Amino acid sequence: MNPACIAIVGRPNVGKSSYFNAVIGRRIAIVEPTPGVTRDRVSVPIERFGRVFELVDTGGIGIVDESMLNEDIEGQIDMALHLADAVIFIVDGKDGPTALDRQVADRLRPLGKPVVLAVNKIDHPSREAAVHEFHALGMGEPISLSAQEGFGVEAVLEMAIEILPDRFRASEVEPEEEDCGLLKLAFVGKRNVGKSTLLNQLAGDDRVIVSDLAGTTRDAVDADIDFHGRQFRAIDTAGIMKKQKVKNSIDFYSQARTEAAIRRADVVLFLFDATLEISQVDKKIARQLVDAGRPSVLVINKWDLAREGMSTEEYLDYLTSRLPGLHYAPVVFISALEKMNLEGAIDVAFDLHRQAQTRIGTGELNRVLEQAFERRKPGGRDGYKAKVFYGTQVDRTPPTFIIFVNDPSLFPANYQRYIENRLREAFAFEEIPLQVFFRRRQSLYHD
Repeated sequence: MNPACIAIVGRPNVGKSSYFNAVIGRRIAIVEPTPGVTRDRVSVPIERFGRVFELVDTGGIGIVDESMLNEDIEGQIDMALHLADAVIFIVDGKDGPTALDRQVADRLRPLGKPVVLAVNKIDHPSREAAVHEFHALGMGEPISLSAQEGFGVEAVLEMAIEILPDRFRASEVEPEEEDCGLLKLAFVGKRNVGKSTLLNQLAGDDRVIVSDLAGTTRDAVDADIDFHGRQFRAIDTAGIMKKQKVKNSIDFYSQARTEAAIRRADVVLFLFDATLEISQVDKKIARQLVDAGRPSVLVINKWDLAREGMSTEEYLDYLTSRLPGLHYAPVVFISALEKMNLEGAIDVAFDLHRQAQTRIGTGELNRVLEQAFERRKPGGRDGYKAKVFYGTQVDRTPPTFIIFVNDPSLFPANYQRYIENRLREAFAFEEIPLQVFFRRRQSLYHD
């Protein structure tokens, strides 16, 4: 049985995302005192009070969005309410009941969903009297809450769990680990390259808002997807921009969330718009992927719209010349809008994950290292010769190797790249990043 879904709703700026973050214990949804910050549904599977459920944050109902995305955001809210098994309706205790609160209540009432009415921003006992004003909404007994101070956070959640339909009380619903075992696949790229379109096509529904307006996605949005039998957790991210274009804290946190998504992903789909030149932002993302050591698929989107006469081979040469640091990464040409070669992109991502999970035996590794060292030895210094004692693999994703030597300073960066290339050839690591470190170890014999 699928886990229950609890949706958090309310008018703008009442503290929905603050409550969402307080429940899960870490900052996932962006919190900013600006109406309309949360545009997509942001969800995370969690376990509380012996129950597993999905908690969903939504955009504010009745917002006036500066990017004219009202209909899209309202559609996301409709989807969240349709899928929800229970609703946490948050209002602002400082403002008292407003016309928009009554609009939300009118929207919830005909759905017949069980609702918890939480009065937020009750930060002091003197404000408790304000809670009773919300009886006028006709949504049941209001509960005091201060998401910022942590007061009432668990009480509201426990009440929401208690009012879930009976089918979610079955004892066979087992707690789920945060790491669900699914491949975590991050969708990254600069703004408006088609990340959200691709995710929606894979999910088979409008999981995130798609618009021609750059910067529509602000949060890193997780979605569990089953695409042609391939199950994975997709992470859609905000488009990365130049630092000088980060205009406010919303953009800043979106960028930070994207970088964090890269680091928690098992594999990254790095999207490009085939109709545009490779930019400085693309190069910045490439450096982030190299630094993070994430296996990456270079996904050339909108290939159906690419310049006439350019072959895939010509584009590959162009791409390699612009992003030499990702020379090992496989390239897939797709059209997300036309659903062209989507399965190929996902197949490659799963294959990279398989490569990255490979662990090499110490004996086999050292035979390859010995052959590589004999073929090409690093230069010495003042008659002092470089020596390799042995190597071992210490981690996966990316495969990470430590090679113990007499003096790491005798093994320069170009020799490190040489060893990485030999390991790729020997162990079918051609398409994923490797990390090789030289560490000093005293020889048993002193020359």
